[in-house]
Amino acid sequence: MKFGKEFTSQMVPEWQEAYMDYNFLKTLLKEVERFKQGSKPPATPARLKRKLTLHRAFSGLTHFARNGHPTCSSESDIESQAILVHSVERNGFAGYETTFLKLGEEGAEYELVYFRRLDDELNKVDKFYRSKVEELMIEAASLNKQMDALIAFRVKVENPQGLFDSSAEMNHLSMDVATSAAATTPSRARASSKCKPNSIRGTRPAPLQILDRVKMNNTVETPCSTIKGFLNPDQLTALYFTRENLKRVEQKLKKAFIEFYHKLCLLKSYSFLNSLAFSKIMKKYDKIASRNASKSYLKMVDESYLGSSNKVSKLMERVEATFIKHFCNSNRSKGMNILRPKAKKERHRVTFSLGFFAGCTVALILSLILIICTRHLLKLKEEGEKYMENMFPLYSLFGFIVLHMLMYAGNIYFWRRYRVNYSFIFGFKQGTELGYREVLFLGFGVAVLALASVLPNLEQTDPETEDYIAFTELLPLGLLVLVIVILICPLNIIYRSSRFFFLKCLFHCFCAPLYKVTLPDFLVADQLTSQVQAFRSLEFYICYYGWGDYKHRQNTCKTNVVYNTFYFIVAVVPYWSRLLQCLRRLFEEKDLMQAYNGVKYISTIVAVSVRTAYSLDKGMGWRIVAWVSSAIAAITGTYWDLVFDWGLLQKHAKNRWLRDKLLVPHKSVYFGATVLNVLLRFAWLQTVLDFQLSVIHREGLIAIVASLEIIRRGIWNFFRLENEHLNNVGKFRAFKSVPLPFNCDEDDEKDG
Repeated sequence: MKFGKEFTSQMVPEWQEAYMDYNFLKTLLKEVERFKQGSKPPATPARLKRKLTLHRAFSGLTHFARNGHPTCSSESDIESQAILVHSVERNGFAGYETTFLKLGEEGAEYELVYFRRLDDELNKVDKFYRSKVEELMIEAASLNKQMDALIAFRVKVENPQGLFDSSAEMNHLSMDVATSAAATTPSRARASSKCKPNSIRGTRPAPLQILDRVKMNNTVETPCSTIKGFLNPDQLTALYFTRENLKRVEQKLKKAFIEFYHKLCLLKSYSFLNSLAFSKIMKKYDKIASRNASKSYLKMVDESYLGSSNKVSKLMERVEATFIKHFCNSNRSKGMNILRPKAKKERHRVTFSLGFFAGCTVALILSLILIICTRHLLKLKEEGEKYMENMFPLYSLFGFIVLHMLMYAGNIYFWRRYRVNYSFIFGFKQGTELGYREVLFLGFGVAVLALASVLPNLEQTDPETEDYIAFTELLPLGLLVLVIVILICPLNIIYRSSRFFFLKCLFHCFCAPLYKVTLPDFLVADQLTSQVQAFRSLEFYICYYGWGDYKHRQNTCKTNVVYNTFYFIVAVVPYWSRLLQCLRRLFEEKDLMQAYNGVKYISTIVAVSVRTAYSLDKGMGWRIVAWVSSAIAAITGTYWDLVFDWGLLQKHAKNRWLRDKLLVPHKSVYFGATVLNVLLRFAWLQTVLDFQLSVIHREGLIAIVASLEIIRRGIWNFFRLENEHLNNVGKFRAFKSVPLPFNCDEDDEKDG
C-alpha cells in the first residue's frame, strides 16, 4: 500500500482536517516535476556523458575559490543549500518559516508555492498538537486529584478505626501517583491545584484531609435518581465510606484512566504519522527537484514541539504504572491488555458461516417457490386465505427483523468505506463493535431458521380430523422464544457485548424520560419508529396463541375490542418514546429545537392513530382527517430529515443545495437519496387510497409497505451518522466524556 493511502487509513477521523495535507502537497510536487521534465535538456549520448563526468570529477579536485584557497566540502554544502529554515512569531504563537534561496532559477515559483504550503501545514499540525497536549496535561492534573481522593477514600474504608499509621499507608499507596504528578503535571497546573493544600513533591503522601473538601458525583442513572434530580438538581452527595461506594468509585476512575490512555495513544499516533509524512514528502521533493533540502527541513521538524515534546510518552508511562498498581493489583500483563486491547481480527469462520447461511437462505427460498408452484397452493383460496390471515403475520415479523439487519450491515460497510467513525458515535467499547460480516451472519442465521420453519407449515390439514399438526403450528412461537432467549442470554456467546448494549438502549427507550438521552438511545428509538408493523405482529402473537384456535388456523383478533385498542397503542409507542426523549433533552439542554422535534412526533402520533382508525372504520370523515394529518406529518418529517438530520438543502453551501462537506464523492447519491426519502415518506398513501392488487393479499401489501419504511430508515441511517460524524470533525471531538467520581469543593479551599 502506498504511503498516502496508509496515512489516510490511520488518521483519527475526527482530526482529519488537522493532519498534514499530504495529497495536496503531492499535487504541488507534481507541478514541480512537470516543469522540470518540460524544461529538461535533450538527453546526452552515453559516451559523451561519460567524458563530461570524468572532466567534472577531475576539475573538482583543483577548484579554487576567489581568494586562491581550495574550498572545503562544508562550505560547498552551504552554498548548495536550497532553503533556509527558521522560527518566527505569528499571532502570539511560535511558528516556522522557510526561505527559498534559489529564486533566480527558472521555475522557482513552483517550489516557492510548495514551501509556503508546507510551512502552513507544519504550523497547523504543530499548533494543534500543542493545544491537545495542553488539554491532556490539564486533564492529567484533574485525574491526579481524583487519585489522591481515591487513595484517601480507600484508606478510610480499609481502616475505619485508624488502628495503624495512616500516613505510612498513604505513602505506600500514593507513591506512583505523586511521582506521576511531579513528573508530568505542568507547573501552572500544579500551582492551581484545588484539591491539595500543598503541592505534591516526590513521593509525599496525599493527606486524608482531602476528603473534607470532596463530595461524590452522583452519576448513577436510575429512574429514582432522575426523579430526585428533578426535585433537587444538586447531584453532589456526602461521602459514605463503604466497600460498595469504594468499588463504584474505582470502576468510574478505572474507566476514566482507560479513556485517558486512549487519548494519549491517539495523540502519540498523530505526532508519529505527521512526522513521518513530513519526512516522506521532503524526500519526494529532493528526488523530484534534485536538491538536498530534506535534511535541514526535517531538522526543524524534529526541533518543533511536534517532534521534540516527550510529554505524551512520559505521561503514558506514568499512567501505565499507576493503572497497573492501583487497578490491576500490580499485574502488568493484565493491565496492558486492558489499556491496549488487541485489534479485532476478521475470522474466517465468520465469513464461512456467512456464506453457508446465505446459500441456505437462497436454497430455502427456491424450495418454497417450487413447493408452492408444484402443489398449486395459490389456487387453494380457502387454505391460502387461512395462511395469509394467520401464519403470514407471524413469519413477517422475522422478515422485518432480517431486512433491518441487512440494511444495518450495508450501513456499516459504507460507514467504513467512507471513514465514518460509527463505533465512536455509538459509544461501542473498543474491539466489541460488530462488522458488516457479523451482522450479515446473524441476519442470514435468523432467515434460515424462519424459512426452515415455514416449510412444515405448508402442509395441509389431516383429512380425518381436519386439524393442523400442533407441533408445526407452534413453530413460529418457538422460533420467537428462541430469538428472545438468545438476545437476553447472559452467557458470553453470540456477541454478548453487542446484545447487552442493544438491550440497554432498548430499555432506556421504553423508560424514557427517566434516563439521560444519549445518541445511541434516540437512534434506537428512531429505528423502532420504522418497526411499527413488527410491534403489531408481536401483539398478534399474543392474541393468536392466547385466544385463537391455532390448531384450525382461526382467530377473532380483529373483532376483539381489547386487541383493536392495543392495535392503536403499540403503533404509537415508538413515537411516544421519541417524544419523551425530546422533552427530556429540552429540560436538560434548554434547546428549543427539541421542542420543534417533539411537535413533529406529536403530528406523527396523530397521523398514525387516525390512519389506524380509518383502517378499522372505512368512513369518509376518517379518510379526510387521515389525508390531512398524514400529509402534515410526512411534509414535516421529510423537511426535518433533509435539513436537520442530514444537514442538506443549504442554498449557499459549496455544494449547492447539499452541504459544504460530503463524504461520498458523487453528488448524485445525495440527490437520489433525497428523492427516494420523499417518495418512501409518502408510502402511507396506499393505506388512505385503499390501493389493492388482485395478485397480492392485503397482508402481503401491508408487509411490502412496512418493508419500504425499513429500507427508508436504512438509507436515513447512513446520512444521519455521516452528518453527526462531520459535526464531530468540525469540533475535533474524538473522545468520550467520562464522568469522574469526585467533585472538589473549591470555595472551601479559597476561604481557607
